[in-house]
Parts: sequence; C-alpha cells; structure tokens
Amino acid sequence: MSRLKRQQSINGLILSLETITKSQCSLSENDVNLLNEAIAKLNGLKTKKGLTDKHYQIEISDIVELILKFSIS
Repeated sequence: MSRLKRQQSINGLILSLETITKSQCSLSENDVNLLNEAIAKLNGLKTKKGLTDKHYQIEISDIVELILKFSIS
C-alpha cells in the first residue's frame, strides 16, 4: 500500500473515532480512554516513516485490539 493511501486510511479512521468520541455522550470513561488511545497511536503511526508492511501490520493490530475492546464493552 502506498504511503499516501496509508495516510488517507489513517486520517479517515481518526476522523471516525473522533466523531464517535464527540457524538456519544453515553460513553463510559473507559470507552473514551480506549478511543483516545487508539487515536493517539494512529497519530503516532502517521509520523513514522520507512515502516515495512510487517511493522505496519503489527502497529495496526494493536490499534484494532483497542477498537475491539471498545466494541465489546
């Protein structure tokens, strides 16, 4: 995947998570923390350069795990 497409995908996911965080007043503090942690990791991922596909997948799997924890709770 090209760097530009990765950036677009990351930006879209950040926007979606921020929308959920702001629009859902019934979220628990834990839910908000999980979403904010995922957003922070995505923002950090945007600044990393030279990641191989394997390293990128490892980073993304951590973020997906946070989102799943949010979805399950």
